[in-house]
Amino acid sequence: MRKAGEAGQSFLELVGIVDRLRSSEGCPWDRARTREDILNYFLEEVFEAVDAIKFNDADSVREELGDVLMEVVLLAKFYEESRRFSIADVLDRINRKMIERHPHVYTRKGKTTSEMVKENWQKRKLEEKSRFSILDGLPGSAPALMSSFLIGQRVSAHGFDWPEAAEALKKVKEEIQELEKSLKTRKKTQVAEELGDVLFSLSNVSRLLGYNPEIILRQANRKFEQRFQNLEKELRKKGKKVSDCTLPELDRLWEKVKKSKIRKNRKIRKQTKAG
Repeated sequence: MRKAGEAGQSFLELVGIVDRLRSSEGCPWDRARTREDILNYFLEEVFEAVDAIKFNDADSVREELGDVLMEVVLLAKFYEESRRFSIADVLDRINRKMIERHPHVYTRKGKTTSEMVKENWQKRKLEEKSRFSILDGLPGSAPALMSSFLIGQRVSAHGFDWPEAAEALKKVKEEIQELEKSLKTRKKTQVAEELGDVLFSLSNVSRLLGYNPEIILRQANRKFEQRFQNLEKELRKKGKKVSDCTLPELDRLWEKVKKSKIRKNRKIRKQTKAG
């Protein structure tokens, strides 16, 4: 593992590589790419980095963080080409911001707590960006579930929150009752509204438990995909497809696949402890 102090030279090398790729003597494909193209790659790389971190795979995390960093440098290069700012300006801004938002470390040293730091951080953001509302500046392009998490974080930092997850869960149950009532009316707009309230309330429960709902839902999606693919695999052994089976048959096979996975996980845990 290289020392952190060597990062500067490596970063300059990356900037130089991107400069060359975008030059007239560089890569035709890289020269043809636009900011909109890069946005798609950027989001993909960020989510791949999140997956690697959740799997605790250090080699993959190292690679994916490099990919994210490359996209950041490339995006900054587009703005440099239009004479708006350079990657150096990006670094200067974030360095100043981190120092200014940590006065308890760099200037006004004294006793402080994590909650005090969090509160001061949010207050400084409002002052620096001249925001009128606590909710100003939320990323409009974020997925809806992620947005609900960010909204909860914002208002919680200013004291508007449930005291604990158990209290927020009561709100979920209340919203589910409202949803059940709306289903009886058969009014689509009302059902959609109540369903949205349920999802928003669940997002708050997740946040209060210390989980990002966007990430744990992605994990749940992946788990379902793996189980469903195992179900298809079992059916292929019998020369069948999903469409060939009745729902009760599929339910029985689904439970079998679930139990098989649970037994496999228990065996892995026992082997890990024994090792």
